[in-house]
Amino acid sequence: MTSHATLIDSSRLAVLRSVHRAHRGAAIDGFLSDRNPARLLRRLSGQADRTLRELWSLAALPSSATLVAVGGYGRTEIFPHSDVDLMVLLAAPAQPATERSIEAFIGACWDAGLEIGHSVRTLAESMSQAAGDITVQTSSMEARYIAGDRALFLRLREGIGRQIDPAAYFRAKMLEMRQRHVKFEDTPYSLEPNTKESPGGLRDLHVVIWTARAAGFGTRWTDLATHGLVTAEEARVLRSVERVVRRIRACLHIASGRREDRLVFDLQSQVASMLGFRDLSARHASEELMQSYFQAAKHVTQLNSILIQNLESALFPRPDSPPEAIDSEFRNLGGKLDAIDPHALGNDPAGVLRAFHALQLHPQVKGFTVPTLRAIWHGRIRIDARFRADPANRALFLDILRHPRGTTRTLRSMNQWSVLGRYLPAFGRVVGRMQHDLFHVYTVDQHILMVVRNLRRFLMDEHAHEYPFCSQLMAAFDRPWRLVIAALFHDIAKGRGGDHSQLGRRDARRFCRGHRIDPDDADLIEFLVEHHLTMSSVAQKQDLSDPAVITRFASLVRTEERLVALYLLTVADIRGTSPKVWNAWKGKLLDDLFQAAKHALDGQVPLADLRVDTLRREARSLLNLHAISEPMYERLWAQLDVAYFLRNDASDVAWHARALHMHVDAAKPIVRARVAPIGEGFQVLVYLPDQPALFARICGYFDSKNLSVLDARIHTTRHGYALDSFLVIDPHEGARYRDILKLVELELAQRLTLRGELPPPGQGRMSRRSRSFPIQPSVELRPDERGQHYLLSLTANDRTGLLYAVARVLARHRVNLYTARVTTLGDRVEDVFLVDGPVLSDEREQLELEADLLAALQP
Repeated sequence: MTSHATLIDSSRLAVLRSVHRAHRGAAIDGFLSDRNPARLLRRLSGQADRTLRELWSLAALPSSATLVAVGGYGRTEIFPHSDVDLMVLLAAPAQPATERSIEAFIGACWDAGLEIGHSVRTLAESMSQAAGDITVQTSSMEARYIAGDRALFLRLREGIGRQIDPAAYFRAKMLEMRQRHVKFEDTPYSLEPNTKESPGGLRDLHVVIWTARAAGFGTRWTDLATHGLVTAEEARVLRSVERVVRRIRACLHIASGRREDRLVFDLQSQVASMLGFRDLSARHASEELMQSYFQAAKHVTQLNSILIQNLESALFPRPDSPPEAIDSEFRNLGGKLDAIDPHALGNDPAGVLRAFHALQLHPQVKGFTVPTLRAIWHGRIRIDARFRADPANRALFLDILRHPRGTTRTLRSMNQWSVLGRYLPAFGRVVGRMQHDLFHVYTVDQHILMVVRNLRRFLMDEHAHEYPFCSQLMAAFDRPWRLVIAALFHDIAKGRGGDHSQLGRRDARRFCRGHRIDPDDADLIEFLVEHHLTMSSVAQKQDLSDPAVITRFASLVRTEERLVALYLLTVADIRGTSPKVWNAWKGKLLDDLFQAAKHALDGQVPLADLRVDTLRREARSLLNLHAISEPMYERLWAQLDVAYFLRNDASDVAWHARALHMHVDAAKPIVRARVAPIGEGFQVLVYLPDQPALFARICGYFDSKNLSVLDARIHTTRHGYALDSFLVIDPHEGARYRDILKLVELELAQRLTLRGELPPPGQGRMSRRSRSFPIQPSVELRPDERGQHYLLSLTANDRTGLLYAVARVLARHRVNLYTARVTTLGDRVEDVFLVDGPVLSDEREQLELEADLLAALQP
């Protein structure tokens, strides 16, 4: 671009750039003061108009040319870093002189500080492109005159208007919206929602206005109210939620200094601060911001549903089909539940509850008609304390929870239309509440309903293949609705401060008393809510080979019914946290704890000698299949203590014996690997004369290969050999483990023959989420139940190389490791080690160890 300097004086451009920048800065400063997004958009668009008109006049373009604002700029919706979309419209193809003037104008726009997107078209080209392109039609429909030949602009508007077929346009936009929603996983509740494109974002509002405009219903929410597509109250709510989302999007642009429409982790705290949210004792400011956004997005999806159905009815009137009576209040009208008297329904909150119950009882209806939706949406505000105290309403809500089918669909629909939170105010407080705990990927309300869904799926034959054992247990479990109530309350107290399990138990108790639930059933529900985290904590953080652990857990649950209920709720809860949190190893730990506790409840005392004898018999049976004689492996077993047999199952003991029976006194490292029998990751067995810092060296190798250790079991034989086993996965998924087993065996054996200083740990990579929401690392060291070892518990943000960094500290302080439980919950690690060593008996050295561990855990 070289010619524009000769056509437009550089000093004039400098002045324009300075004025434009000053006015733009003043508009942004004004927004930061009053937080009024509409005023900000008007001021930014108005300043762009003034600058462009000045540049247009300086470029000396022919009088037959027209400058047109299109896209967001056309609707005067410029955010701080939005592109300024322009079209230079010509009556006829440009001559060379006109081309030079256009080139000078475009270059001058950039020089003046305008980030433009532009096109140059003749009227005929514009009409031709719009004929077959819905995007061009939309852009042209929003076109706004800026400068030049106004008559040419009007010809464009009139021509485009004649081309648009409202019905075809509506169909195309609906298809486009569905495809866009699928791209964003069909939910507004993502961790980093796109304020423009995600479901519930600004684009959903644009689609409604575009389709209404194409059909001649107007361009503003008040116009749609005038045409009966929305009520005045609904139009007010639409303006309000549009203002909320616009405000957040504007802050994103300002905070990032670029066109950033996603509420990414890196910016959530900064945007929250800009909008006046503050950290509270129990809630982060960023969580408050996200709840505000999600609630606005939810209103958008609610009202969009009403608007789109109304537009569809107006554009595609259907012949009246005879309704199918359901009861005295409702009927099936075209596959949707229709209130016979919507006005009466809107004034009767009990009718709102009955509408959802009718939806549950009649699975052939798929949703509600628009008049019924509108009555529900307006009637929900009448659900108050008096309504909640009515025994008839309480009985009806319990009927919804107790019904054998459709519970999940009904509760989700009640939540979607803000009825569930009105009936259960404690639930209403967690609607849209994000949990920045590094492992939940759903809002609290969505997580709760996901847990309900998981429990209900255990009852369905079509899902029995997913978790056969859970389905088997659920099939024999009496009154499964008790689990549904426990699921509703297990996280309902999140964000209040204090122990949410205890607070939730109190809420559950009040609910059970108010709804006259049998005391025994209420006792089970309260127990499940209070201890919904206990089983996973014991399974993942305690030594399940210790009979005292099993006895203590069995004493807590007391009955087999409680054990089954807690197991089912725990599996459903973990599965409802994040698709990445559950794995087969965690499933096996829970199964092991369940079976061990069941035996204890059945009166089978968990005696160590009895368990060892049973395990040896099972291992012998497996070894006999490989024709290995008893004397060959008994020589190895003679070197192993009871703790070894208690901490391994029969399959592992047999595999170790097969691998090592010929190498009991091997001088060189023996490394063997196999795909894990539990179906995830692979196991690595290491056997060699014990050496200092062995665990750290092994972890260093896994770290160098970007492999993660889930479980480590460390044993020292009676004749001084280390027999260590590891469960390892590739956290980046997609690994074909069989292809790397031989390589791991070779490389790790070679690595262990080398002595010398341990290499320093790498810096380690953390996820963006961990960087944005760091947790305070913690170290806890306490004696175990018997006082023979110490339990070392670590909590920190996950990062590559973390376990190796910890292992180096333990080696430096000469701490002996017996077991390692490495629990990764999303981006958070909660590791538990069983350790001992002389340093632990010295208070000063113990404090030094804890300080060094904290330093290693720091990002």
